[in-house]
Amino acid sequence: MVFIHDFFYCGFVGLLMEVLFTGFHSARRRISTLEAKTSLTMFPIYGMAALVRPVSKVLQKFPALIRGLFYMSMIFSAEFVSGTLLKKTKRCPWDYSHSKYHVGSVIRIDYALYWFLAGLFYEAILKKKHAKN
Repeated sequence: MVFIHDFFYCGFVGLLMEVLFTGFHSARRRISTLEAKTSLTMFPIYGMAALVRPVSKVLQKFPALIRGLFYMSMIFSAEFVSGTLLKKTKRCPWDYSHSKYHVGSVIRIDYALYWFLAGLFYEAILKKKHAKN
């Protein structure tokens, strides 16, 4: 039951992070409406960040650099697998083919720092969420 709660929590947090990220990207491109967007397809993908909690228990003795690199690898793997599967059904809400740093048009290597930080962020909010219980 804990995983289900974490799944929904991470799904909603992920959608919010994506809206903020795309909104800031609009600001950087000087789009005055600060357009931000996401897709409901992303909810279960972000929800899978609930796996960070059990993994963090195993990794807790390692420094943040190692944990962040591990989470980044997890996120890249999930993004690649889900993006590849969604592309086959023409339902992938993202396409990175315009970037020179893309792999299969479904991941961007230049997003490594974002995923590194996102993994540590999920670790922190899940730890805080469960410390209250």
